[in-house]
Amino acid sequence: MFARTERLLLRPGWAEDAPALAKAIADEAIVRNLALAPWPYGLEEAEAFLQGPRDPVLPTFLLFRRTAGEPELVGGAGFGRKPGGGVEIGYWIARAHWGHGYALEAGRQLIEIARTIGLPRLEAGHFIDNPASGRVLEKLGFRPTGRTVPRHSCARGGDVPCRLFTLDLAAGEEVMAA
Repeated sequence: MFARTERLLLRPGWAEDAPALAKAIADEAIVRNLALAPWPYGLEEAEAFLQGPRDPVLPTFLLFRRTAGEPELVGGAGFGRKPGGGVEIGYWIARAHWGHGYALEAGRQLIEIARTIGLPRLEAGHFIDNPASGRVLEKLGFRPTGRTVPRHSCARGGDVPCRLFTLDLAAGEEVMAA
């Protein structure tokens, strides 16, 4: 699946993306806020991620900034199935692109894709020491559940408190303005 926004191209990652992926995400400040990414993160980890199994229904994307020339990798986003069956969204943005609204733009597109594939609700979470991610979720219309639970961070090597959110798509909750 491919999607385009005003500034981004969302597409699956391909084997030839491994060097750009490794360069973009190889930053401890990024991977420490992701549940499954290891630290350190290099070319071998990028290749393994790109070759890994994918859910045929729930897409994951690399995010490319659309330019007049070659698109530039700015992050990643997608859906994941939780052990209880719920579907959550996740995203990361390369440090050089923080503060430009790419997470919000990609998140809006993920919500539209979720509606298109008929998902009734989405879940999300952020480690409590990453409040910027929580602000993105709130701008997208996610509501805090009031629960904070331990969630494993591969990069940190242990559990980290994670604040949980939900977005009821069946009820027509709308994405808030930026």
